[in-house]
Amino acid sequence: MTNNSRHASSYRDPSGHVYVENDIIKRIIFPSYFPQYEALDTSGFFQKAFQHKLLIPHEEIEKSTTQICIQPEQIPFITYPYEWSFQQYKEAALHTLKLQKYALQHNFSLKDATAYNIAFHKGNAIFIDTLSLDFYAENTPWRAYKQFITHFLGPLVVAKYHGAEFLKTMSNFIDGIPLKLIASLLPGKTKLNPFLYTNIHLLAKYENKHQEENVKESKQASLSKKGLFNIIDSLYNYIKKLQLKEQSEWGNYYQKTNYSDTAFQQKSTIINDWIQNIQARSVIDVGGNDGTFVRQITSEIEVALVGDIDNNAVDQNHYSVKKNKEQNMLPFVIDLLNPSAAIGFQNTERFSFVKRVQELKPDATLALALIHHLSLTGNVPFENSAAFFASFSKNLIIEFPKRADSYATRLLNAKAEFKDQFGHYNLENFEKIYSQHFELVSKTTIQDSERVLYLFKNKKS
Repeated sequence: MTNNSRHASSYRDPSGHVYVENDIIKRIIFPSYFPQYEALDTSGFFQKAFQHKLLIPHEEIEKSTTQICIQPEQIPFITYPYEWSFQQYKEAALHTLKLQKYALQHNFSLKDATAYNIAFHKGNAIFIDTLSLDFYAENTPWRAYKQFITHFLGPLVVAKYHGAEFLKTMSNFIDGIPLKLIASLLPGKTKLNPFLYTNIHLLAKYENKHQEENVKESKQASLSKKGLFNIIDSLYNYIKKLQLKEQSEWGNYYQKTNYSDTAFQQKSTIINDWIQNIQARSVIDVGGNDGTFVRQITSEIEVALVGDIDNNAVDQNHYSVKKNKEQNMLPFVIDLLNPSAAIGFQNTERFSFVKRVQELKPDATLALALIHHLSLTGNVPFENSAAFFASFSKNLIIEFPKRADSYATRLLNAKAEFKDQFGHYNLENFEKIYSQHFELVSKTTIQDSERVLYLFKNKKS
């Protein structure tokens, strides 16, 4: 991001836009939104919403007849809906409904209910688009209702029946998953469910017949506030009860590791010591499962990103974050063999995973029990993985399972007749190639295991 630049994702709202000044996110408000802003401010709504942690806090830093400038509380790292676990997605949906209900109670309403208006910050979902609040007009429907269905209810219900992997589909539908697609993916029996029939199937039916506007005019032209509260409550109660019915290989990973308790503890101690030695204040664990090793770090970590490919592991981590009130840890779903790409208009509305991590500039990257998956499952050469980690890592703590490691052996055997073509997978090649990008600081063999732990320092940092 360059100084004083309008954020690439902030061009849709005529009320104002987000911009970046000296790496600080700020928001400009145009005169067309002055009445709403003043009412929200003078009524005390903003302060109450901040106190209830419904809306990202902000400070007013400039005010004139032509614009108002506010500076919101800064969020170190933004994750997108397609990087959320199922439980995170649920929390985001419920939070949006909480804010809408609170707004209605004070005669305001959300004009936008996109999932991209939610971020995870200090362990909780938070609404980040200050200009999405508008005046409530008596006897009118919720204008963001359909958007909420396509961004929240629809994706969650389809995930319930087809698995959390479906949530990644949001990366292809920046404006929400089409109603027709949502309805077509649900089992026929869901049409017998009055809630799902009304909020998805009937809505999709009218949209397909190009009658949505007519339906709004004929059936929703006069909707009382009580009726609106009923709709919000029904959405909230249904979403709150949604659960997945899928298991995963990694959800209980640390109950079935292939090294002893002693080795596990030694590994944790080494990582903790190295983190202290490099005085890391921000870390990213790119295959962190449920966050176990990051939680073992005793030094003060201000920002801890913990990504994993497995939804259940991320869900478990998210549960622990909530339970322990860990404000510094941010779980998210990531597939390193296919990390989130830049999407949206000109591919600049939503930044790629790599770009966001590069901007964060974490002090340390953890890649534990990961390189054999990249190299043997994904066929990624050491040259490529080394360049990948070097693109954002000041320091890299990486674990190498040798060929004799049971997990590595299993992956090699899965290559069948092509196994001999992976002779390059060995410590010597690994160290030689990674030394092109990194300086080796320390190396330790984990006892009672076939694994070696490395601390590398980026040569360019």
